[in-house]
Amino acid sequence: MAPPTHLVLGLGNPGRDYERTRHNVGFLVVEELARRARVTFNARDCNCNVATAGDALLAQPQTYMNRSGYAARCLMERHGVPPERILVVLDEVALPLGKLRLRKSGSPGGHRGLESILENLQSDAVPRLRLGVHDDEAPSTGEALADYVLAPFPTRLQPDVDAMIGRAADACETWLREGADRAMALYNGAVVVPE
Repeated sequence: MAPPTHLVLGLGNPGRDYERTRHNVGFLVVEELARRARVTFNARDCNCNVATAGDALLAQPQTYMNRSGYAARCLMERHGVPPERILVVLDEVALPLGKLRLRKSGSPGGHRGLESILENLQSDAVPRLRLGVHDDEAPSTGEALADYVLAPFPTRLQPDVDAMIGRAADACETWLREGADRAMALYNGAVVVPE
């Protein structure tokens, strides 16, 4: 089998307690990509659950969010995927629920998982797709905000969450096929509300 040319790294925390939380939307997006490609996360590599979809490696680090960089660096070194071909998919509490923001590079913006990745890859030129998780129940700062991102979405918001996950998977597929500029043009913008 040919080595992967791209890596889509969905961030989250392992374990049943975190499965459908705001902090785990990155896991949900790579699961949707795997579902579409009809592949399963049936292998372990670099302390990640991994699946291969075409020429892309899909990964869910099992290191907990704040140590995601160790898994990212291991996958990069083992598979020879450069930082600019690693798309990190993560939650963003500063964006409204449903909004996507894809960037080719930049700072971690206070996200500890992304910070760990940029430090371990020794580059800020790592593409990232942020998914907005901020809704009307979000606290403003502090410890309450940490608890908020580790809590599941309310049932009433599940249609909006599902729509966001689908749209984020579309953005990942566009990034893989057509590159970051095209994906940014199509998916950075207004929130799409499901009908």
